[in-house]
Amino acid sequence: MVLALGITLAFAGLVTHAVVSWVGIALALIAAVGWWREVLPEERTEEITLPAVELRSPAIVPLHPAVERTSIGEGAHRTRVPVEIQPYSAGIRGGVVGGAAMAVLALVYGVVVQRSLWYPINLLSAVVMPSLAHATVADLRAFSLLALVIGTIVHGLVSVLVGLLYAVVLPMLPRRHMLWGGVVAPLLWTGILWTVLGIVDPMLNARVDWPWFVVSQIGFGLAVGIVVARAEPLATMQSWPIAARAGVEASRKP
Repeated sequence: MVLALGITLAFAGLVTHAVVSWVGIALALIAAVGWWREVLPEERTEEITLPAVELRSPAIVPLHPAVERTSIGEGAHRTRVPVEIQPYSAGIRGGVVGGAAMAVLALVYGVVVQRSLWYPINLLSAVVMPSLAHATVADLRAFSLLALVIGTIVHGLVSVLVGLLYAVVLPMLPRRHMLWGGVVAPLLWTGILWTVLGIVDPMLNARVDWPWFVVSQIGFGLAVGIVVARAEPLATMQSWPIAARAGVEASRKP
């Protein structure tokens, strides 16, 4: 230990002060001489007096008890969370139901606030059609077949993909899935979208009614969460034999 300290100080002096190096070299030499005298000219030994045989502890007799072997997955042995997952079909169904719920809320906003059923659809299409982001309010309230088709496709794809994400993520979260999926997740991605959109397209960001947007996202999250949570969970394959997980089909010999 003294030798190691000396070598450390010797090199530390290269970036601090020469005195540190000299102290390190001195400690290293003292430690080296001390170690040398322990083994030369004769190796130093230390005698230990053993107690009498009758005073010694009895010999330990090793035991070899039988150990019960437990397979992976049996009784939750060495399983990884999540043990069960939601089927992907539940995520797709949830995305469709959530997308419908969000569309209804968006259309209600368009009729009540903007006096137009087409305003939210045209505003959604502005993500793909930049010209709509700079259009007048009258143009956004007018019917556009192209905007309707694009908005429907974008809304459907995003809803299904987010539904699949719910099916994958919700089983890994703690309890209260409705809170995570219906409130926390919508607020989280709304905040991210608001920040990114404010940088990428401030004009489109100003056109979005964010309180109504939050309400529609919460409606989407609750709808998806209900559908995914009610689906029958599937056990993961981690407890399956390796041949079954690999999809190997083997027939037993008679």
